[in-house]
Amino acid sequence: MAQRKRVAAIFLSKNCEVLSVPRARSIDSLVLLRAGVVTAVAGVIVVIIAAVMSGGSAALGAFLGTALVIVFFSVGQFALGSVLRNNPQMALTMALTIYLVKIGVLLLILVLFADTTAFDTKTFALAILVCTLVWTVMEVWIFGTTKVLYVEPISMDDSSSEKSDK
Repeated sequence: MAQRKRVAAIFLSKNCEVLSVPRARSIDSLVLLRAGVVTAVAGVIVVIIAAVMSGGSAALGAFLGTALVIVFFSVGQFALGSVLRNNPQMALTMALTIYLVKIGVLLLILVLFADTTAFDTKTFALAILVCTLVWTVMEVWIFGTTKVLYVEPISMDDSSSEKSDK
């Protein structure tokens, strides 16, 4: 096992910076954790700014917008990850379906709450915009900087057992 990690690290980085290589399964949890935390921090900043600038109604709108984005993107990432593990051929179809469902539900929510006085709708929309941008940037950064082995190299033990089976 240690040899397999070293070979993968040399293959991915000439100066052996990669000590362990995440598998495709763990990339989902990495995205959920890192993008979720950074988005939550950005949401807290938006809530604080909204509270200072416009009061409690704006802070509530910013909080609800942040929560909506985190829930939408987390559910979408979780659903896409489970499809990728079980049926990778459906990845693009599922990703586009998830996107269309999210846009449709967001449109429905915006139409339903357009005339509400419970919270500031402009701050709600601003929080959705900011948190969506933060999540997307984090997701791109994670996928751009994380090396994922899509084909796992076989170890010496695996190759000798395959030859003995034949």
